Amino acid sequence: MDVQGKVALVIGGGSGIGRASALALARNGASVGVGDLVAERAEGVASEITEAGRPALGAAVDVTRSGQVNDLVKQTIESFDRIDILINSAGIFPQDTVQDLEEEEWNQVIAVNLTGTFLACKAVVGHMIANQGGKIINISAGHGARGIVKGSHYAASKAGVNALTKSLALEVASHGIMVNAVAPGPVDTPLPRGGRLYTEEEKQRMGEALPMGRIGRVEDLASMVVFLASDACQWFTGQIVYHNGGDLMLG
Repeated sequence: MDVQGKVALVIGGGSGIGRASALALARNGASVGVGDLVAERAEGVASEITEAGRPALGAAVDVTRSGQVNDLVKQTIESFDRIDILINSAGIFPQDTVQDLEEEEWNQVIAVNLTGTFLACKAVVGHMIANQGGKIINISAGHGARGIVKGSHYAASKAGVNALTKSLALEVASHGIMVNAVAPGPVDTPLPRGGRLYTEEEKQRMGEALPMGRIGRVEDLASMVVFLASDACQWFTGQIVYHNGGDLMLG
């Protein structure tokens, strides 16, 4: 899974799947820009990468603000001359029933998970078209296909990411740009669910319910991201990869 000499920008790269993906891309030879809402997290991951011997930068970005997204893309290109790979991993997952869900919370989830992905794609795609090539990998979720109780806004945002992925893939395929999404099932990440983290007992129960007997690790997802970003992955675009230990088969 060679990405040697490539430049990747990982948005939402300060923790969870984004962090694991940034580190995995660096281990496989990429220079990496890391953007995160919290500057210290982005800078911390960038420091891990540079300490391991690969070039990196870390910067704060609010994915709901087009100006900040554009600035991060510009900074990454100025630092490394180009962007070959874009990973969109920023996301939030509060929980409420439709009946209890406030409009403000709905709008915030859509803004971060879907609009943020759109803004990053828009900011990068012109550069990739000019270079006649690139890889865009969006982090979706199995809930985008299945739905989830107390997560209508989250599921809707991820279904939107899936549709955005396929539509953009159609638009840019002739320019040598491949756009795909990875849709995890349950994964052990720091992302709060309903304002809290899952307990170890809850994670164990979720894992036992899956065909493969455990919930996902961020490293599982990072390996798929690196494959999709690598030269090993060609003639593959507009796909939603359900990387979930068999979770989707449960209906």
